[in-house]
Amino acid sequence: MISTRLYHFLLSILCLLSFSAISQPSGKAALKLWYDKPAANWNEALPIGNGRIGAMVFGTPAREQMQLNEETVWAGEPGNNINENLNSALPEIRKLIFEGKYKEAQALALEKVPRQAPANLNYGMPYQPVGDLYISFPGHDAATAYYRDLNIEQATAAVSYKVDGVTFKREMLSSFPDNVIIIRLTADKPRSISCKLSMDSPHLKYEVATKQNQLVLSGTSGDVDNKKGKVKFQAQVQPVVKGGKISTEGKTLHITGADEATIYVSMATNFKNYKDLSGNEAEKAAQFLAAATKRKYKKAREEHIKSYRKYFDRVSLDLGVTDAVQKPTDERLAAFASGNDPHLAALYFQFGRYLLISSSQPGTQPANLQGIWNDKVSPPWDSKYTVNINTEMNYWPAEVTNLPEMHQPLFAMVKDLSETGRESARKMYNARGWNMHHNTDLWRMTGPIDGAFYGLWPMGGAWLTQHIWQHYLFTGDKDFLKEMYPILKGAATFYADVLQEEPEHKWLVVVPSMSPENKHQSDVSIAAGTTMDNQLVFDVFSNIINASKALNTDKAFADSLKSMRDRLPPMQVGQHGQLQEWMQDWDKTGDKHRHVSHLYGLYPSNQISPFSYPELFDAARTSLVYRGDKSTGWSMGWKVNLWARLLDGNRAYKLIQDQLTPAGDAAKGEGGGTYPNLFDAHPPFQIDGNFGCTSGIAEMLLQSHDGTLHLLPALPDAWQTGEVKGLVARGGFTVDMSWENGKVKTLTVHSKLGGNCRIRTSEQLKLAGKGEFKTAAGANTNPFYQQAAIKEPVVKATSNQPKTDIREQLMFDLETTQGKTYKLVL
Repeated sequence: MISTRLYHFLLSILCLLSFSAISQPSGKAALKLWYDKPAANWNEALPIGNGRIGAMVFGTPAREQMQLNEETVWAGEPGNNINENLNSALPEIRKLIFEGKYKEAQALALEKVPRQAPANLNYGMPYQPVGDLYISFPGHDAATAYYRDLNIEQATAAVSYKVDGVTFKREMLSSFPDNVIIIRLTADKPRSISCKLSMDSPHLKYEVATKQNQLVLSGTSGDVDNKKGKVKFQAQVQPVVKGGKISTEGKTLHITGADEATIYVSMATNFKNYKDLSGNEAEKAAQFLAAATKRKYKKAREEHIKSYRKYFDRVSLDLGVTDAVQKPTDERLAAFASGNDPHLAALYFQFGRYLLISSSQPGTQPANLQGIWNDKVSPPWDSKYTVNINTEMNYWPAEVTNLPEMHQPLFAMVKDLSETGRESARKMYNARGWNMHHNTDLWRMTGPIDGAFYGLWPMGGAWLTQHIWQHYLFTGDKDFLKEMYPILKGAATFYADVLQEEPEHKWLVVVPSMSPENKHQSDVSIAAGTTMDNQLVFDVFSNIINASKALNTDKAFADSLKSMRDRLPPMQVGQHGQLQEWMQDWDKTGDKHRHVSHLYGLYPSNQISPFSYPELFDAARTSLVYRGDKSTGWSMGWKVNLWARLLDGNRAYKLIQDQLTPAGDAAKGEGGGTYPNLFDAHPPFQIDGNFGCTSGIAEMLLQSHDGTLHLLPALPDAWQTGEVKGLVARGGFTVDMSWENGKVKTLTVHSKLGGNCRIRTSEQLKLAGKGEFKTAAGANTNPFYQQAAIKEPVVKATSNQPKTDIREQLMFDLETTQGKTYKLVL
């Protein structure tokens, strides 16, 4: 007799071999999430997607459930949510704030922008599901030898089990080239495939019908607040069988006695763009379906994997493999914090890349709070685009992990917002340009949501536009920068118009505003000149100044912004040795708020450097220590990046351990952690924590924001030996690197753009081959490596502030030629 554990391990190996069409590299574990039991709930189901459509796969033997999503199924209809009542009250609100009468200012702001949406407005529409496809298999309740997985090297999900000596297999994929979901059913005994197909939906307005051996679900999205649901959607399901027959019975399809069956699921809506719902959902779905069913499954699968792998295979990460890989993924997750499983960290890193590829393809909508995977008509936080951190975090991995194309949906949305945001700028602030607040949806709303307490933060556009500038820094694409320059200029113009002179120091500040979702006194959030606002405006102005120079245009406007930038408040170190969150020294050492907004300047921006202003660097560290580690999932994901930027690899790794802790069954709260399917938990599920940890792991291995390409800046003791290939640094450098005993062993740099590559490292490297490599001197001549020209900080208290111990570093300059590759060794 063999043990149950050994039995499942041997079974998993057999299944890995069975389902893998592409051989594994020698000595490396597969990049698969695998389990020895079906999903008991949605947070155990496995996600597949092609950017536009997705499904959650449950894998139950007797009744497979495929929970379906299409990216444009949202409640409501076109229209913005501009609250013009704020405009007339702005002067008085600003006056009260500058007089220190914050409670009175907030009361007036809430009167004009209440927490509950007025009858003529709304606070955004929810993202909604299509419905569910069920495939019922009579007699499969007593299945044995069960196995299921998600192969993130191929973007396929699989299920295998036995019933009465017959092995049944399912494979599911959301095809990138065919734009449909495909489900393949096979058995090792002829004529064994018999099942019933049915559908339903949580929507109030839907119907299911059968038509010519097709199952069709049609519906309309929901009504919310003052908006009528006007998104029409349709899902068309068509099986193709070998042997056996297909029949209809009422609202179900029956497959009887087939050797194998391939089920195609096509979904579409009437959505064309944020102001046009004139599409024909039935025709679009039918077109996708007709094209897909013409192709043989083997070919469709091959083309799907090829299409996916052209993105996924750009980056590999090897942190080592232990016996922990023999366990199912949920058991690995439960043991991670106390065990030795470096491969799970690498798997989690790559899972984030898988999710981004699968939820944000060129030409699709950007990934929302849940990517594209949502089973509720009223999901948590409406599954919208929350742009005071969460949407931006979704795209932190895009450039550094070599997925720049995945950024395109975000840029398309920012273009839309620069149109709708002109209305909020003009009608709410009497300003030119464009702006938005902390949330948006499919309809590209730009007014405040959730009232003045959370929503009166006019900085969403400022943060989103940073992704435009960062994409340029990574790619050097001047055509892209020229195309997007009017959007950058529109954001800068808004702040040039709305900045106000505060009375004490004569600094120019945004007012009214807040430090996102935090409060500086009991139930009071409204403020002026918060640290994050100042940092964001600094970056908005700096981007135009630098873009104007790169494009040789608009010098007068850039010069005007330089003058205004000089009058922004400096960052300040407060009484506790902390980086102040507000213009006043209001911070409390016991504040454990999930948002660490004032640390935007540390990450994702580059305004806080240990080499330029170490006192700011130490103050940022002090603030992060005060906030603590455990928090919501996305907050811990952000903190991985922050500790990486603080050059503390062990603390960053500790946050990864906290994140890779089972989330439990809580439906809401701020406990963080990870669900069995590796989805991030706020709780409940938010996908930004996945993306935040992926970018954080990249930041631990490579940084390029502070004037140099910094190798292994935050390597934890747990990863003393490893290899990464394909990470991207600013200036168009692609980096392959191996290390042993914590030291770089080999480094390969491919230069897409040419120019100086300044390398910061702890090791004395030497060039293997031709090239010019020398000790760095003077300023970096590479224009993509400019350091932030911040103002001298105001330091109020440093006596008790701990100093960060920075390892001694060496800097070298490698002169590169466009298109050439360079290898360095220890």
